[in-house]
Amino acid sequence: MLAVALRLAHVRSQGFAASLRYCRILSLKFQRHFFFVADVGLPGLHSAYMFHRKYVVPEDEMSRRDCLRSDSVMMIGIVLLLNLFVTSSLMLAQEEKPPKADIFAGYQWLNPGGTVATGRDAFGNPIATKLPSIAEGAGAALGINFNKYLALEFDYGGNWDTPANESTATVGPRLMWRGEGVNMFIHTLGGLNRLTVKGLPAKNGLGAVLGGGIDLKIVRHLSLRLLEADYVLGRYNFADFVGPQTPELRRPVLQGARLRTGLVFNLGGAAPSAPPAASCSVKPNEVMVGEPVTATVAASNFNPKHTLTYNWTSTGGKPSGKDSTATIDTNGVAGGSYTVTARVADPKMKKGGEASCTANFTVKEPPKNAPTMSCTASPSTVQPGTAATITCTCTSPDNVAVNVSGWTASAGTISGSGNTGALNTTGAPAGTITVNATCTDSRGLSSTSSATVKTWHLAWKTDDGGKNWRHINKGMIDDSDVFSIIVDPTNPSVVFASACSGIYKSTSAGDLFAKIQGIPFSARRTRVLKEDPSNPSIVYAGTTEGLWKTADYWIVPAGATFSGEGTAPVNESRIKPIPDHPAAPAAKKKVAKPKAQ
Repeated sequence: MLAVALRLAHVRSQGFAASLRYCRILSLKFQRHFFFVADVGLPGLHSAYMFHRKYVVPEDEMSRRDCLRSDSVMMIGIVLLLNLFVTSSLMLAQEEKPPKADIFAGYQWLNPGGTVATGRDAFGNPIATKLPSIAEGAGAALGINFNKYLALEFDYGGNWDTPANESTATVGPRLMWRGEGVNMFIHTLGGLNRLTVKGLPAKNGLGAVLGGGIDLKIVRHLSLRLLEADYVLGRYNFADFVGPQTPELRRPVLQGARLRTGLVFNLGGAAPSAPPAASCSVKPNEVMVGEPVTATVAASNFNPKHTLTYNWTSTGGKPSGKDSTATIDTNGVAGGSYTVTARVADPKMKKGGEASCTANFTVKEPPKNAPTMSCTASPSTVQPGTAATITCTCTSPDNVAVNVSGWTASAGTISGSGNTGALNTTGAPAGTITVNATCTDSRGLSSTSSATVKTWHLAWKTDDGGKNWRHINKGMIDDSDVFSIIVDPTNPSVVFASACSGIYKSTSAGDLFAKIQGIPFSARRTRVLKEDPSNPSIVYAGTTEGLWKTADYWIVPAGATFSGEGTAPVNESRIKPIPDHPAAPAAKKKVAKPKAQ
């Protein structure tokens, strides 16, 4: 590239010096005939320069300035041509295959960008006319693709209007960037331009096109050229009509612009090749801790002639393997789900040559079953202040060591050693006491169990002066704490007991009790019982809802009188009688049907 740049600089410096003396480049004194140097290599440039030195015709100062400007444009175009060829030769075709060729056809608008002679005035001088924009036109191009980026393009464009017509036929390289759904390109073309001015013969001249555009993909074989914008250069010779006194009209240089839009038809080529892919699998997908897992990756869409590289990683365990199969060591891995990842790469592919995949496997730890435990109390019912023994049995289904601890009690105090605990009910209220204990194994797994001890304020009786006692609560509700006991002094077999569930009476010296009715349920908690000293059949009960007294009811036949001591007649008007056997409702009478007449 440095040698090319130096050679171009040498040619360019000599070209500028020659341009100060000469104007007609690469053109002979033959009307409508043209010679074009097609060789863009360095020997071709040197030959073109020698041709220029041999056949140029001297012009005046203005003509030399015009030639200097046009020389600059032509030299920029040549440099761009060389740059495109050199750059594209260094590019490698990627996996997406472009069409073999593409054809553009569409509308073209042109601004010629110059002034030409369109006739003579009364004194015979040429009339200078600036060429207007030409809206009527069409363009076409054929591109032959060498690879994804570089193509050789043949281009034709024409515009027609009343003052002038201009057409171009050019060829040159095109560089295209192909994206997802959109293509962008630039091109630099050289060739033949033809200009027809009204009243003058048509002229051919050297031309160049430099520009680019954007294509939007519609389907695989069809695209929309959204916009193409080009700079159009054309040089013409009207020496047979315009004298040397007006060099700008004698050899005009048009520097215009054109815009295009239309359709692009893509021919041939193959669909984009599928990207590299990989698929992973594991076997087995569920193991116990310490058991190995085998992982396998299957790569696809890679070049079969290339050697692939493999890299294995895992979120758990230690994978080992450098090819399509790896073994995962699960020793020391905690139970859970893990993911193994394989990355497959083709080192010879510079882009898109890698694929990855994952597979999941599960590692299970040995069974971990919590210990089982059951607790019992002996005795299960005690008088407040007495003790009970709690015994717990704890075992591990996995045959690991266990330990019982964490003794707690809902009332009283508990002290435990090993699997046995002692419950002291001193100060505990009557009711149920719950004792809990925890069994823990050597792995930290635990379970709890409980036992219950009932403590009641029961009625107790001794028959030997207090040496031995037994509780007498037969016939009472289980949770009946006894608050008060009285014995009929005239009949020791009659015993009254007040409990939280009501008042009980025994006629068997406490061996069996029966609940006495008459006190409302809301007043059942009787704290104290007292007998009338003068009449043991009268008992007073102090409850949470007042003082109650026993009463005897005497039934007197109709018409008879009774006047017992301490009795009073009942006011029957305030009592609503309730029959024991209510009468059946009266049957409905059937209505006799009238006899038919």
